[in-house]
Amino acid sequence: MRKKEDLPTKTCPVCARPFAWRRKWARDWEQVIYCSARCRSMAKCASAKKI
Repeated sequence: MRKKEDLPTKTCPVCARPFAWRRKWARDWEQVIYCSARCRSMAKCASAKKI
């Protein structure tokens, strides 16, 4: 069993919080950008407001 500290991490560009690898992201970890659906939707709203 792996410890949480041993898992790869990334930083969310919206909330600037670190998040760790999850089993459900195993296939597409390289494409994961946001830590949650909320941050993903906030990024879309923010980019729409800039236009």
